[in-house]
Parts: sequence; C-alpha cells; structure tokens
Amino acid sequence: MQAAGTPAVVSSLQHVFGKAGVVRGTKALLGINQAGGFDCPSCAWPDPDGPRAVAEFCENGAKAIASEAMSRTIGRDFFAAHSVAELMAESDAWHDLQGRVAEPMVLREGATHYEPLTWDEAFAIVVDELRELDSPDEALFYTSGRASNEAAFLWQMFVRAFGTNNLPDCSNMCHESSGLALKEAVGVGKGTVTLEDFLEANVILCVGQNPGTNHPRMLSTLEEAVARGARVVAVNPLKEAGLLGFAHPQHLRGILGKATPLASSYLQVKVNGDMALFRGVAKALVTMGAADAGFIREHGSGYEEYRSLLEASPWVEIEDLSGIGRDAIEELALLLAEGEKRLITCWAMGLTQHRNAVATIREIANLHLLLGAIGRPGAGLCPVRGHSNVQGDRTMGIFEKMPEPFLAALEKQAGVPIPRKHGFDTVDSLHAMHEGRAKVFIALGGNFAQATPDSDFTAAGLRKCRLTCHIATKLNRSHLIHGQRALILPCLGRSEADGGRFVTTENSMGVVQSSEGKLTPASEHLLSEPDIVARMAEAVLGDVGSIRWRWLAEDYDRLRAWIEAVVPGFENFNARVRQPGGFYLPNAAKERVWNTPNSKANFSSAPLDSFRTSAGRFLLQTLRSHDQFNTTIYGLDDRYRGISGMRDIVFLNPEDLAALGVKPGGRIDVTSHWTDGERHLKGFRAIPYDMPRGMAAAYFPEANVLVPVGHVAEGSNTPASKSIEVSIHAA
Repeated sequence: MQAAGTPAVVSSLQHVFGKAGVVRGTKALLGINQAGGFDCPSCAWPDPDGPRAVAEFCENGAKAIASEAMSRTIGRDFFAAHSVAELMAESDAWHDLQGRVAEPMVLREGATHYEPLTWDEAFAIVVDELRELDSPDEALFYTSGRASNEAAFLWQMFVRAFGTNNLPDCSNMCHESSGLALKEAVGVGKGTVTLEDFLEANVILCVGQNPGTNHPRMLSTLEEAVARGARVVAVNPLKEAGLLGFAHPQHLRGILGKATPLASSYLQVKVNGDMALFRGVAKALVTMGAADAGFIREHGSGYEEYRSLLEASPWVEIEDLSGIGRDAIEELALLLAEGEKRLITCWAMGLTQHRNAVATIREIANLHLLLGAIGRPGAGLCPVRGHSNVQGDRTMGIFEKMPEPFLAALEKQAGVPIPRKHGFDTVDSLHAMHEGRAKVFIALGGNFAQATPDSDFTAAGLRKCRLTCHIATKLNRSHLIHGQRALILPCLGRSEADGGRFVTTENSMGVVQSSEGKLTPASEHLLSEPDIVARMAEAVLGDVGSIRWRWLAEDYDRLRAWIEAVVPGFENFNARVRQPGGFYLPNAAKERVWNTPNSKANFSSAPLDSFRTSAGRFLLQTLRSHDQFNTTIYGLDDRYRGISGMRDIVFLNPEDLAALGVKPGGRIDVTSHWTDGERHLKGFRAIPYDMPRGMAAAYFPEANVLVPVGHVAEGSNTPASKSIEVSIHAA
C-alpha cells in the first residue's frame, strides 16, 4: 500500500475544477498556504519556514478548498423548495454538494422551511433570546477550530462580557487530553518541536494517527526525514497506507507510482494498548541503563517512584494489554537507545479519545523525560492537531477555564467585569441542554450535531433549546437538528477576499501567520466572522467598558493590538505577522523551562491500564474515511482502504468475521454497551481488514450514535470515541 501519487493529483483536480470551476479553482490552489495567500482550512500541519512549492497543498486540502470555493449558492429559493424534513433525509455528502449559503436564514417556531431575513433581523432574534435568559450561564457559545485568531478573540471577549465562560469547542473532543497531560508533565499544553526538528531526528514514532488521510502534508516531511536517515516506527491497530509508503505527487518518482517506504517497523498495538506499550519500552530502557541520568537529575521530578513502578510492571501484563511481544518492545527500546536521544513522538485521536488518554500521553512524556529527548534538536513531543487553527483558538482564549492571568489581562483591557466561574465544555453542554440548564446554543462554525458523541442524546438536547444559531459557510446537519427557532448566519470562507483585510492563524507547531483570501465572495450578503461577532455583540451588549465592537472589527490591526495587550507572546503582533512566514510563539519546554507548579519536568506514575471488554465483545473505534475531513463528507470512497461508494461499514479482523459466520460485505448489527444502556447500529456491512483480533472500526459521524455520552477521558472529559464496547451479530 502507498499514499498519494498520481491518483491523489487526479482526485484533487477533479474536486477543485468540478466544484469551483477551472478559473476560480486554479486561483484558489495558487493561493493556499502561500506567503501572502490564505491558510488551508483543512489540517493544521505547518508550512515550511523557507521557500514553498507552487502547489503547497495535499489532496484533502484541495478537497476542502473545492468545497469552500464553490460558486454555486443556496438561498431563499433552495430553502423554499426543501423542507427541513426533506433535507434531513439527504446524506451529509449531498448537503456539502449543494453550495454556499448565500443569505441569512431563519426557521421560525413551528415552521417547516427556512426563510430569508436581514442581518439586523437575525441579530434582533439573538438579542431577544439572550435577554430572556435568567442567567448568562444558560447560553452556550460553541467554536470550531476553523475560526481565525481575530474572530476567536472577539468571540471569547463577547461571551465573557456577556457574563459566562460557556465556551465549549472542538478541542474538547480531540486534543484536550494532550493539553492537560503535557501541561502537567512539561508545563506547555502543546507540542515542543518544529519542522526542522523532524529533519534532525533519528527516530520518529507515529502513534494512533493516520497521516495519509488526516494530515497528508506530514508525509512529505516524513519522506525527507527518512531520506536523511531517520527511522519511522508506526504504532497503530490498523495497517494504514500513509504509514507504509508515500508517492510524492510533485516528484518524478511519485508521479511514476514509486513510493518511498516510510515505517521501518509497524507495531499493530491493540486498541487502547498504547500505555502498556510505552510502559514496556521504558522498562526495557531502564533495564539496559539507557536513562539520561544528568537530565533527570537536573530537570526531572518523580523519577524514583516511576522507576519502581517500571520494575513492578510484569512483562506478561505489558504484552497482554498492548498485544505486542516483549521481543518487539525491547527491539524498539534498543532503537531508541541508539538514537542519540533524537526522538520525536507524534500522536492524534488514536490516543486522546480513551478513558485513560491523559495517563497514556503522560506515559509518552515519561519516555521522553527518561531519555532527555526534549528541548534538544531533533527531539520532542508532537500532538498533531486535526483542524486548522484549533490551537490558535485556545491561545486566543476559547476555553471554559482559562487561567487567571489571561482573564485578568482581558478584564483590564476590556474595562468590563470578566467572570471567573468555570463554564461548560462540550460534554457538560450536552448534559446542560438535556437538563434545561442551557437554553440557547450559538456556534461559530462547525457541525456540532455530527461532531459530538451519542448522536441521539445530542439531537434531543439541541431540540430542547429555545434558539440554535450557526455561523457557517455551508449547510450541514446541525442546521436541521434545531431548537424552537433556528438561524443560519452565512460567513466568508477563508479563501475569500475580505475587503483588503487579513486574519491570522496558528499551526500545530506554534507558528502564527497571516491569511488573506483572494477569491470573490460567493454572495454579496456574506459577512466576515469578526464582523458577524462584532455586530452580534453590539446588538446584545452595546459598546461597554473600553470595547467598541464595530470599531475593533473594522480594522483587524486594532483587534491584533488588543490581542497583543492580553495574550502572552504576541508582542509587536502587527509588525511580526507581516513578515513572510509569520513568527513562532514562545515555547518554554523547548527551552527546558518547565512552567509547572514545581518548575520541574514531572514523571507520572499512573497504574497500568487498558479498557477491557466482556467476553465475546469487541472494542470499536471511530475513524475517518479518506473522503472526509472531520464531519465534512466529500464523497463515499476510502481509496487507501479499498472502499468505494459506501460509508455504512465496520472493519473487522478476517478471523473474527469468520467466527461470526459473516461473509465479507455481509450485513451486521452493532450494539454498544454502557452503564446507562445500549445503543444500536443496524444493517452495516462487515469488511475484513488487517487489524488485531477483538477490535473493530467504523466511520464517524455515522458511528457516533454508539458513543455513550458518559464514557469520557478521565481529567479531560473528552468523549472516549476510540474505545467503545460493542457486540456484533449477523443481521
């Protein structure tokens, strides 16, 4: 198997030219990820610091641009012709193909169809509903990672000036576990490496991630690292094409279909067996005397307790929980010991969405602290963010429990009281809607109904709201699972011109850069996200304290000056972000400065743990197909896994399939089991796949109905979408 190559080029051009047209599509592709252009609205993999290729995008980036840059629009005529019930019956892929929402739309109480209204009328509805609340805490303000830094900063300031910290966001469902674990271990809740570090690394561990589908531009970085002598080790239950080989579509070798082998070894760990694997690697390293005693003595805390835990961890348990034999684990440990401590470990949702996710990521941090493989060239920790600017949103204050220094600085700058009481995260918000403690839901981007766990539970909560309001570019299912009243407020896409203004984003490696759209907006009625937020805030609150909402949004330099005054690391923001490529934010852990309570890098000594199922049941994880990005479905194919024209499938080990008495492609019923009852999927197709026995996998959002809302990661409250106990039977 291999990723990319000529098929990726063909697929990219088909999507872009088929949806956006040749002229508009070409203009979009030439601007994406370029200095002076716009940041890709897909993944958050960083751009090169130096010269960039003419085609600085991947297949999924091209699909994202094709979707956003569509010239086809839907407005009053479309919604008059299609009732909400009719739209609900269509697929997510069909929704995406219809076009850009062209004008503000409202679904009035008891109505069956959305209808147009003016922007002022839309904001008046928001005002009516928010002012009717008994408390600001009865409103929820969700944020998707696609929002720019400027929009996100303005959004959180509006929400806090309104009087609440209810700022659930997509981070709550992805890398919340990473942020908490890294903050506890090394004092920084984000990665500690740059692209240059990948080119200096000796060993790169890719754990619980599928870069070929989820962040394909990472493959070119891995290819170059391998060419420089790095060893890539894949740790993943499923064999994934993007971890085996990469045919670079801009190199002659790749065009000819010749792939560069990537992973020198592939450890097919059990689902949720990663903690045991890393415990075993650390045990082997200590046994062979490979610990960096000097680093541990100068920087570490808690090592003796951790070493005792390693000695007490039996190999039989490590092998059983991980599914990897002792010989393979010791072989990996030997590779790391010989790697001159130039180790990078990357991970994604395969680690963060488990009950023990925080403890697992702490175990990875333990390994790096053991080797001193942090704060040196070619070494560090790399949580790979899945959505462009999801990291920037958190930096800008999109978090239900921001630290006191941020809130105090915001209060001083804004001149209004800022609440300190922690707000609701995403899972808390679902419960609050169900229990009547939240009555208004407003979303800055995203597809909340499809991104969240326990789909039926989520839908019931949204339908209990008095108002659901979505700032969006395109129709999605969240607009159809609505409150008593519903609004769709259409905004500019990242690729579209915004009156000569530019915004900024932050990528996975802490680089803040400018993003300026070049395309003619799809509709004359579209507003930018900052303009929508400013007008909404002005309508709800009026100008308060030092805040002049519309004045701030008129000139984004003014917004950036406020960001500079509130957010550490943004000194001289307007000047530095105009430099080609932007600038790096400070990263204390990379400098071996530990912003932890004890000013040390902390080892964790959590008990060894793995999610176990009852006899005869399977452990199911949700995952993406190659034809989607997060909840946006571009098509029904999954080229790298050999799937065509369908999404209602469950991957299983061939031996498990035979034991169930189900033929490949046969129909099965899936039931998830939790303390509060069962959840069901009916009539899905069973597909044999190279994966450990007892494991299963299915696409989200279709399989989200199986994820219990109460099954979350300890500490981070992230839905445990990668470890769902299920029983499977022939349909």
